[in-house]
Order: sequence, then C-alpha cells, then structure tokens
Amino acid sequence: MRRKDRKVTNPEEIRKVLMRCKVCRLGMIADGKPYIVPMNMGCDYDGEKLVLYFHCAKEGKKLKLLGGNAQVGFEMDKEIALAEGDTPCQYSYHFMSIIGSGQAELVEDETEKAEALAKIMRHQTGKDFDDFDKNPKLSRAVTVIKVTAEEYSCKQNLPAN
Repeated sequence: MRRKDRKVTNPEEIRKVLMRCKVCRLGMIADGKPYIVPMNMGCDYDGEKLVLYFHCAKEGKKLKLLGGNAQVGFEMDKEIALAEGDTPCQYSYHFMSIIGSGQAELVEDETEKAEALAKIMRHQTGKDFDDFDKNPKLSRAVTVIKVTAEEYSCKQNLPAN
C-alpha cells in the first residue's frame, strides 16, 4: 500500500469499515479476462480472519467460473464525501475500503448454509432472521458462496473533525 497514512490495522476499525460496506465486488477470471460482479454480502471477522458470504442463483456464470478457478479478488468501499481543493489536483474523496483475495467454495452443509444466509441478512439489515432454520426450502433455493480471505487490507481517507 503506497499511502501508509491511510492504512487501517486496528481490528475494531476494520470491523467498522466491514459493517458500513454493504456491497462487495467479487472478481473472477473468465477466458483469461477479469470478470467482476457486485454482490450483497455478509461476513465473519474475528480481528484477524475474514470470511465473506454471498448468495446467488443455483446456476450461472459466477458458478461456472468458480468451478474452473476458485481463486477470487474482492473489493468493498463506502463513499463518504467529496474532498474539495483549491486546484483540480487537490481534490480527493473521503472513503473507506477493503481489498483482498481468497479462495471461494460453495457451502453445501444445510446448517452452515442457513447460518451464512442469516449473516448476509444481518449484515444488510441489522436484523436477526431465523427463517432459514425454520424453513429449509429458503436456503435450498439458492447457492451460498463462501470466500476465505488469504490476504486483505483496509484503507480509509476520512474528513478531519
């Protein structure tokens, strides 16, 4: 990371960034070219290990690509505000972001799948849902992708208080 002054290493600060980001862009390789798709996400973060969860249809391009190469990149960010300057080169943007790479796998275990879907809903809404445990048809209707981050970094450029 070039701008060390923007690097975030404190686990609680990283957790705050994770909680504010609702969409994660998942990058895969399609015929030797990058393929990136924005997805709603949920996560597990213990201060060190980061695991992301996504849901999608039971078939499609993402699943086909992951079947051929499970190595992925990801990016999530939260825009804060434009940072104005006196000259065009002094303009910037206040933001928070997490960028990384990892290994994707499909969640097959019904219990783990229900838990992952509940984490996605909690992350997106702030509410707890136990519908997935009560009604397994809900989790059987979708595919859950689990990405275990092998490396990631957090960065932010916040306005001065």
